[in-house]
This record gives sequence, C-alpha cells and structure tokens, in this order.
Amino acid sequence: MKTIICMKWGARYPSDFANRLQSMLTRNMRSPFRLVCYTDDTSGLDPRIEALPLPPIDLPALYSFRPWRKISLWANSVPGIEGNVLFLDLDLIITGPMDDFFDYKPESSFCVIENWTQYGSGIGNTSVYRFRVGSHPYIYENLQTDPDRVLSSFPNSQTYISKTIQEKDFWPDSWCVSFKHTLLPRWPMNFIRAANLPPATRAVAFTGRPDPDEVMEGRWTAPWYKKWYKFVRPTPWVAEHWR
Repeated sequence: MKTIICMKWGARYPSDFANRLQSMLTRNMRSPFRLVCYTDDTSGLDPRIEALPLPPIDLPALYSFRPWRKISLWANSVPGIEGNVLFLDLDLIITGPMDDFFDYKPESSFCVIENWTQYGSGIGNTSVYRFRVGSHPYIYENLQTDPDRVLSSFPNSQTYISKTIQEKDFWPDSWCVSFKHTLLPRWPMNFIRAANLPPATRAVAFTGRPDPDEVMEGRWTAPWYKKWYKFVRPTPWVAEHWR
C-alpha cells in the first residue's frame, strides 16, 4: 500500500481539488494506494480520502497558513504516515503513471523536482516530492527552535529545505513540468497557441496563477495592467486529465 499525502487549508483550494487528485491517482496508479489529506476543513471531501488534522507546528501568525506549514511534515513523526511517502500539491494535474515516483532511487530519503526557474542552483520545487518520514527532523526542529532566524534567512520554505537538507535527489526532468514555466508558449505566442502536453509528462504543476480551471477555460486572473502578457488560450487536455 503506497501512501500519498496532500495538505489543504483556508479557502484558496476547495475540496474539489483534493477530490480530483484522488480520481487522477486512481487512474494513474497501478499499486494500491491511500491518499491522506491533512486539512482544517473536511467538508465535501471524497470518502476515499483519509482526512486528518493539520500536523502541529508553531509559526508566527503571518506564516501560519502559508507554505511554511508544510515543514510540519518533517517532524520526527507525523500522525497517520510512516516510511516513504509521496507529497503532492493540490493544484497538480496528473497526466501519467505515478508508481515510478516510489520506485525511483528507493534508497533516497528525499526526491524532489529541480525548480524550473533555478536550474543548477540545487533548489527543489516541493509541488511533488518523496520523503522518508522522520529522516530529517532537524528541518522541523531548526524552524521551531529559532523561527525568526529561519524565516528571515530564506525567501520560502522550499529554499529552506533545499539549503538545509543533507540528502537530495531530483526527479527526471520530463516527469514533472510547470504549466507556466515549461508548457505555456512564450509571449507573444501565448496569444496564438495553446500549451502542448509532452507525452512523457507525469505531473503538471500550477505555481501561482493561472489555476487548472482557468487554463481549461482560457482565463488568467491578473491585474488589468498585466493583461498585456498574462494570457492563456483554452487548453483542451486539461479537461481530459483534470477530473
């Protein structure tokens, strides 16, 4: 039984995003799996999803419901999970087989996307990562011991993890792509062509805006003064996979 987890808090992503993730995994996992959703609101979740409370972490109020909350998963133990676990962001589209994320470099305690905008810098993007529960508790403990130092020293949680962790491997580049940084045609071609989906892709990450529902319909929520370049055409393959 493979364990896959996600986190959901606040109103940014409704339960429908977690439910679609469950459905996409069902179509793209050969092995039996469980999806655990750590959340502050279980309403509307697919009953196949195991809903658990958000793991405890002590953060300044300004950071309590930002991606820094993900650091709670690096504690020595996390309720409901053990061993090698695959974390997935809610705003992913799963487009290909996912079992390989468990089979790839099984000896590694941390595999992650190499961040698309920082190739060669050793920075991971934590939209998709596999970790061994309890293998690097200092990531959690350092933040809890001296949050002011950590939060002032790193621009975001994934940079903190990448610069602090003592072991790191990157997924093959073709497995995980960014819609915005990998697939979206560069300006001004984004006004003319829709984004294509490479056949080797397993997961498409949607960092910031646009979200999958916006891309499907050809919308991009942005201030009026950025509309001259923030444009996306309707993208048919989104509806095929994001369901």
